[in-house]
Amino acid sequence: MQFKHIVGQADVKQRLINTVKENRVSHAQLFLGPEGSGSLPLAVAYAQYLSCEDKQLDDSCGICSSCRKYEKLMHPDLHFSYPFFAKHKDDTALTFIEQWRDAFINNPYMNLDTWRGYLDAENKQANINIAECHQIIKKLSFKPFESVYKILILWLPEYLDKEGNALLKIIEEPQPNTLFILVAQNQDQILNTILSRTQLVKIPSLDYDEVKQHLITEHNQTEDAAAEIAYLSNGNLTEALTMLQHDNKGYHDLFVQWLRFCFSNKGLEVLTFVDQFAKMGRENQKNFLRYGISFIRECCLLMAGAGNLVHLPAKELETAQKMTNVLSIDKAQYISTELEKAHYHVERNANPKILFLDVSLQIIKILNLKTIPAGSQYIPN
Repeated sequence: MQFKHIVGQADVKQRLINTVKENRVSHAQLFLGPEGSGSLPLAVAYAQYLSCEDKQLDDSCGICSSCRKYEKLMHPDLHFSYPFFAKHKDDTALTFIEQWRDAFINNPYMNLDTWRGYLDAENKQANINIAECHQIIKKLSFKPFESVYKILILWLPEYLDKEGNALLKIIEEPQPNTLFILVAQNQDQILNTILSRTQLVKIPSLDYDEVKQHLITEHNQTEDAAAEIAYLSNGNLTEALTMLQHDNKGYHDLFVQWLRFCFSNKGLEVLTFVDQFAKMGRENQKNFLRYGISFIRECCLLMAGAGNLVHLPAKELETAQKMTNVLSIDKAQYISTELEKAHYHVERNANPKILFLDVSLQIIKILNLKTIPAGSQYIPN
């Protein structure tokens, strides 16, 4: 993994490269960024750059012996730790290393759900157990084999329970030239004892334009399709890549037509739409609802006079502007709440026909009967 293969994050890449050039490499670093920001591939690219035998000005060379081993994640001085679904108390990350390599090489932007798909997870909870902590200590007690640094990348340290305290001594007083890189999404869920011993590297979400351009150039998406996916993913490239696997076209027209039928109180047409929604499949249902939530949010921004914050393609922006004539902020907020509840229940395998019929009736009530539940009214300043 080279820096040039990572989407965006130009400032973060430059800061990491500068730490190497200026010999300011901290022995324990926490790469903290939201899902889909590229924290994990950045950690691997940084490790590869540190170990590269012919460093370039802005990247590893990609062709030396060290880089070739890194491309396959098989360098003897590169170690990984990550949550897994243990079948036995002695299972460690090494038990699942082949699956890990396949998962990362296929999708460096993977999340825990993607990783679960490579394992026989059943109903087990992911965690990093005490056996893995002892394995980390053992692996890092040796000197580097080939490179200057021995590097451990620990993905999602949030899944380290109190057993993680076993790592405190080796994190605080590691062997010479040993580097810990923790890759996390939620700082509040990390053990404070570990958090206090690391140097924080904040990684922001990707920009809308970065996600959109990546989808066009690397995944052959049309301008409109890339714009819609980038808009829906909200800077989460993991989510955007997941959407590519599903039929995500037509959400705008479908959503607006559904609202129009609800506004006109056309029961038969609404029932037809409910049947259509039920056949979409769970991931497409979630994406459709996510689009609706985002679209209603943009309508709220327009009604609040914050049009400069709206990021919609021209056609969708025109529709949103028209909808502000029949919506108020309190109605829009209520509709958004219903869509969010529906998204929650879709994730939990609710019956789609019953669910979407109920949402449709709630929207009809707010648009046609103009009733808003007590307590949900918008209170202006």
